[in-house]
Amino acid sequence: MQRLLRATTAYRTIAADAGRGTASHAALVIFPDEAYLRALLKECAKAFFGAEEGSRTANLIDAESYSDCLFYPPAGGKLTAELAGALIDESLLRPVEGAKKLFVLDAFHNVTPLVQNKLLKSLEEPAEGVFFLLGATAEHAVLSTVLSRVKKLSVSPFSEAEIEGALNRNHGGKSGAQAVAAACGGIYSIAERLLEGGGEFALAERFLSGEDAALCRELGERKEKRAFLAAVRLLLRDMLFHRTGREQYAATGESAARLAEEYPAGAILAALSLTDAAERQIQFNANFAQALLTLAIGIRKEKEKWQKLS
Repeated sequence: MQRLLRATTAYRTIAADAGRGTASHAALVIFPDEAYLRALLKECAKAFFGAEEGSRTANLIDAESYSDCLFYPPAGGKLTAELAGALIDESLLRPVEGAKKLFVLDAFHNVTPLVQNKLLKSLEEPAEGVFFLLGATAEHAVLSTVLSRVKKLSVSPFSEAEIEGALNRNHGGKSGAQAVAAACGGIYSIAERLLEGGGEFALAERFLSGEDAALCRELGERKEKRAFLAAVRLLLRDMLFHRTGREQYAATGESAARLAEEYPAGAILAALSLTDAAERQIQFNANFAQALLTLAIGIRKEKEKWQKLS
C-alpha cells in the first residue's frame, strides 16, 4: 500500500516542497479513501520531515509517537472543541527535537463548523516553526474560510491498473483482482473489501432482485456504504456481459446470470447510470437509506419499462 500512497500527487508535492524548504504552513490533502487517509497522512508527514523509511523518525511517525509530529484526533476518534483547544495550546510550544513541528489533523471532513472556525487563526498565523497537515475525504465538508487558508492537494482516484497491481502485491494474486479494480471507482479499500468477500455481493443480489424498503433500512445502518454500491455496479456490469454474449468476462458467478434473465440490456444500462447518480448524491451527504430506496424504485421502473419494450 505504501507504494500506492507514495505515488500520489499529495505525497510527491509535500516531499518536493520539503526538499526545497518551501513547505506551506498549512496543507489540506483531499483523498477519497477514508480507510487509508491516515496512512497517507503518515507518509506525507515522513516526507515533510525527510524521514527515510526504517529510520527512527519514520518509525516514530508510523507509531504516532514522534514528539514533533502530533496526530489529532486519536485513531477512530473525533476532533472535539476540547481537543482543538489543547491543539492550539500545544502549537504555541517550541518543537522538541528540531526546528519545525507538524500537527496532523485526520478525518477533517468530520470536524464540525464550530471546531473548524476555532482553528482558523492557528491555521492562518501559526507560531514560528509550526505547520499543519489536514486530511479530508471531500472538499465540500471543509469550510471555505479554511480552504482559503490552506494549500489544497487533491488526490485523484487510482487507475484500474494501479488498483489491480496493488491488490496483486498485497493479496497474493487472489483471483478477481481485475474485476474489483474495475468496479471500485478508484478506491483501494473498496477493492479490498470486494476482493475479500465482505458480503456486499449477496446484498447487491438481494437489492437487484427487488427487495426495497426493508433492505434499504438495513443497509442504511451499515458503516461501510460505498463498497455496497461498488458491488451493485460490478454485478450490473456482469449482468450486461451475460446479456450481450460476453459471459466469459463476468466475475460474479451465477447470480449475475440469473439476474440477467430478468433485466433487458437497456434496463441494465439505465441502472448503471442511476447507481452512479446515487453515489454522487451520497457523497454530498444525502441520506444513504433514502438514496438507496430512490435508486431501487428507479431501477424497478426502468426494468418494467424495458420489459414492456422487449
